[in-house]
Amino acid sequence: MNIIQVDLNNKSHVRDFLSLPFSIYRENPCWVPPLQMDERIRLDLKRFPFYRHSQAAFFLAYDVDRPTGRIAVLNNRRYNEYNHESTAFFYLFECENNLEAATCLFEKAFDWARSRGLTQIIGPRGFTPLDGLGLLVKGFEHRPAFGLPYNPACYVDLIEAQGFTKQGEAVSGYIGPNIEFPEHIHELAEKIVARRGLRIARFETRADLRKLLPKFKQMYNDSLRGTIGNVPLTDEETDSLANQLLWFADPRLIKIVMRGDEPVGFLLAYPDISAALQKTKGNLFPFGWLTLLREFKRTDWLNINGAGLLPEYRGSGGTAILYSEMFKSVRESGQFKHAEVVQVGLETEAMQRDLRNFGIDFYKTHRTYERSL
Repeated sequence: MNIIQVDLNNKSHVRDFLSLPFSIYRENPCWVPPLQMDERIRLDLKRFPFYRHSQAAFFLAYDVDRPTGRIAVLNNRRYNEYNHESTAFFYLFECENNLEAATCLFEKAFDWARSRGLTQIIGPRGFTPLDGLGLLVKGFEHRPAFGLPYNPACYVDLIEAQGFTKQGEAVSGYIGPNIEFPEHIHELAEKIVARRGLRIARFETRADLRKLLPKFKQMYNDSLRGTIGNVPLTDEETDSLANQLLWFADPRLIKIVMRGDEPVGFLLAYPDISAALQKTKGNLFPFGWLTLLREFKRTDWLNINGAGLLPEYRGSGGTAILYSEMFKSVRESGQFKHAEVVQVGLETEAMQRDLRNFGIDFYKTHRTYERSL
């Protein structure tokens, strides 16, 4: 087994790193290829904002001259400074069901992290808040929502064999066409909005959304007050994430809770384009973008993959606003019959309990792991 560190200026190395998942999942109908243009940008030291403040290394395992596994290891300096830690992330792990290859890849990742003074490693965890979190441990029979990790069941054994233990889990829930949402939640939401002087901002164009970005960044960073395991966004990261989000967003599905001119909460929902990505193999060009445009209009799946309120607005039933808008997003358009509430952390016990009581079936689980170095 030969392990190499990927030279990001070597086209052959980059090609092997990006193409390996297509080999591993070639007979798996559930896997959704990532957008290839986004994958290439993440390996570009000049274009990807992460490298302005942090480091990453990428490793490939070869059986003779055939790539059989890969891994990325990240030193997110801003995360470590904000959380007072010395933590590495592992990410983009893909491997044939080969314990030797997996072990060799992780040993290289551990060595790289130790050489930078890092004392623990967690993952799978990516470069930005938009990167799907964790390893799939339940729900292998379901196609993933766009942007969420998918992996074979054997990865659980390959990773746990390296001495990792569970750090946390997040669940994703299914909203079906026959679900009955309690009317009193809508009524409660309306009362809270009126009592606290709030309003729900809706948007017609991407340009309207973009104008709100500076305030949205400030709200997101403010919402991290008193939390651990997070990191504020920089201006450059906000712009990069916005460009990534806005090209496939339906502005009508993005709702911002406002008090006066200031955002205090948000609900992010997107038409699911996973089926189109399967057809185009993650490529937009030359004609993949046409397939994606058609999918925007005909998909009957909605992904609800971001919701939050500033801490001072969460109490006294404030989350009813998010629940109410969540179900309105599913019903109002008339397009969607199915929805997935994406990655609700197990630490948010009250929210999970509420959503279960509404009839949401948590049918997928993603797990993050930790290990000392």
